[in-house]
Amino acid sequence: MDVYVNPATWTARPVRPQWQLALRFAGSVVWFPVVCVLWAAVLAVFLVVGMFAEVVTAFSNTLERGYLKAMGWTLDRIGSTASWCVSWPELRHEGDVAYYKARVDKAVAKWTARASAPVVPKKPKPPVECAIPLRKYRGVGGWYVAEVALAQGWELRPTDERKEVRLRWSAAPKVA
Repeated sequence: MDVYVNPATWTARPVRPQWQLALRFAGSVVWFPVVCVLWAAVLAVFLVVGMFAEVVTAFSNTLERGYLKAMGWTLDRIGSTASWCVSWPELRHEGDVAYYKARVDKAVAKWTARASAPVVPKKPKPPVECAIPLRKYRGVGGWYVAEVALAQGWELRPTDERKEVRLRWSAAPKVA
């Protein structure tokens, strides 16, 4: 733990004014559906072009990797245009520490259940790393995520707590 910044300094974000959240929520009601439709349309275009490019990618792995990288980058950029949006629970529970503690507890418990699940043959292996986004812990700070996760057997990974807290399941096999 000494290689990380002290999680005790990862404090909760300041409470945003209610009028600002209400304004963002009103904008979200209009903007988020537009982003969803745009994202789906761009995905459809990439899939259609991908069907025709399949002939070329059969001979060129470089083109395929570049195509998938471009598709991922584009869809991530479109999705990030909605990062300022505010959901109804965020509007209602801004500043409610108990609500955010329950959210963090639920998120970490969900990831713990996934990571500790037994390996089933011919199924994907359980995840060994996860990231808890800022939306989950805004009202309590990253330190609370670290406390809950460490108590359940997770290790902290290098992270930017202003965006997310990254964790690694400590019981997972170490990969060099």
